[in-house]
Amino acid sequence: MQVRDSVVVITGGASGIGEGVARYLCGQGAKIVLGDIAEDQVQRVVAEIRSAGGEAEGCKVDVTRDEDVSALMDRAISAYGRTNAVVPCAGIIRDGLVINTDKETGKVKKVMDSAQFRSVIEVNLVGSFITLREAAVCMVNGGWPGVLFVISSVNKVGQVGQLNYSSAKAALAIWPRIFAGEFQARGIRNIRTVGIAPGYVGTPMVKGMNQDALNAILSDVHIGRLIEPAEIAATIGFAISNEAIDGTTLEVTGGVTYGPRAVAK
Repeated sequence: MQVRDSVVVITGGASGIGEGVARYLCGQGAKIVLGDIAEDQVQRVVAEIRSAGGEAEGCKVDVTRDEDVSALMDRAISAYGRTNAVVPCAGIIRDGLVINTDKETGKVKKVMDSAQFRSVIEVNLVGSFITLREAAVCMVNGGWPGVLFVISSVNKVGQVGQLNYSSAKAALAIWPRIFAGEFQARGIRNIRTVGIAPGYVGTPMVKGMNQDALNAILSDVHIGRLIEPAEIAATIGFAISNEAIDGTTLEVTGGVTYGPRAVAK
């Protein structure tokens, strides 16, 4: 399986890592089908890819709705005749401490409410489940070679203030092994599952954050800089073409260590 002429479905393709993956893979000759809740932005990305000579389709998709994701897969098949890879980049962050106390009284003044927790789990975890399930159905029934990508995070190890996000990303990190085991048990040989766990990626949102906070983050990164979306995309492209990569999660972090600051504490 090669990137060139592969049909790749990407959710969360209107910005960030999803947009970066779409642009990179199109540059390698893949045909891209984008879905995102932000319809105007996904159409912008599609138009820009086409103007650069690439092949792309796009539509509005809520990854928490089965019918939306099913329609996205149908769009890929109607446009290009198959699906070969799916990259579920759709995700949200709703950070906060489980309980936050008042500095003077020591009493609890704020909590992470249930909606704050559920929203992240619903989009990041349930949305990924629906996307991968629907892609697998298409690949099995079509008999096409395929790769299901699972987007985890370096924060799968646990990040203070991100109980919801880290919980989802930790769960996602073990999915490739489970998918591979289930496919093995059913004799499904045409589909591989590969997890990607990015580190701190240089998306516009991250680059625009408080620079002191950003520098503190980078002090724990061995290469001393943010990961570029194209570097995540290149790893995905490599995994598509390397059949030996299956049932595992690859970290693309630039060497997040936590070492010096941990020692200092």
